[in-house]
Amino acid sequence: MARVIERIAVLGAGNMGAALIGGILKAGVARPEQVVATTHSAERAAEVSAKYGVRAAAGGNRAAAEGAGIVILAVKPGKIAGVIEEIREVLDGRQIVISVAAAMPIKVVERELGRRMPVFRAMPNIPVVVEEGATAVAANDAASDEDKELVARIVRAVGVVVQVEEEAMDAVTALSGSGPAYIYMVIEALIAGGLKMGLSHEVATRLAEQTVLGAAKLVRETGAHPAILRDQVITPGGVTISAIHELERHGLRAMLISALETATNHSRSRTRAMLDQSKN
Repeated sequence: MARVIERIAVLGAGNMGAALIGGILKAGVARPEQVVATTHSAERAAEVSAKYGVRAAAGGNRAAAEGAGIVILAVKPGKIAGVIEEIREVLDGRQIVISVAAAMPIKVVERELGRRMPVFRAMPNIPVVVEEGATAVAANDAASDEDKELVARIVRAVGVVVQVEEEAMDAVTALSGSGPAYIYMVIEALIAGGLKMGLSHEVATRLAEQTVLGAAKLVRETGAHPAILRDQVITPGGVTISAIHELERHGLRAMLISALETATNHSRSRTRAMLDQSKN
């Protein structure tokens, strides 16, 4: 039997938190009247309430979390400890806690909570706001398979979800968390190239954005290796192979691999620092 959730609290309904509210409603995990959100301002609360039909208020994290079956911590990592301190006394250990502050290790959240309960660490990326996100989720050993499926249902409504061990989260952060920034740079460069070759900004932008979107969709829907799809575009002595030779000559592939390695190592260093600090 699926776990019944009477109320869900989203603490911090910014862009990411609001997108998850949309996912909760779209997936049928809860109805609007079962969702309560907190925001940084009354103006933002009114926006969230009007868009999703949920109860939203500026502040009031403790009241929002009390009695909620799922508590989503969607505030910035620097505010997590303060929010948990505010709500700790109204949690009874039966709720599911989902931290969207992906940089925060589960052990740190557990220490702040001070009790054993299902805790999830989620790494969504910014495209969740248009329901095309990539989210990796890790859980502690208190989470049941039923809990994991429920959390997956929520984030699946705003894109793709994968279950990973927490040790993989630093690499996830480097790939899908930071990845949109890399792709924006590619799109920006394609537009600039189009402009240099005489295309209008409007035409170059539309062609670049759709080319990236279409290429990604083809990889996903065919399941073919990107190298196979790349070779389908190439003709002997043609335009594409000339361009690919230039990209290889300047080390595009090596640069992207190195970027992911650097970002992963940076994330690992940050994770270790957080764990060390939480012990003091």
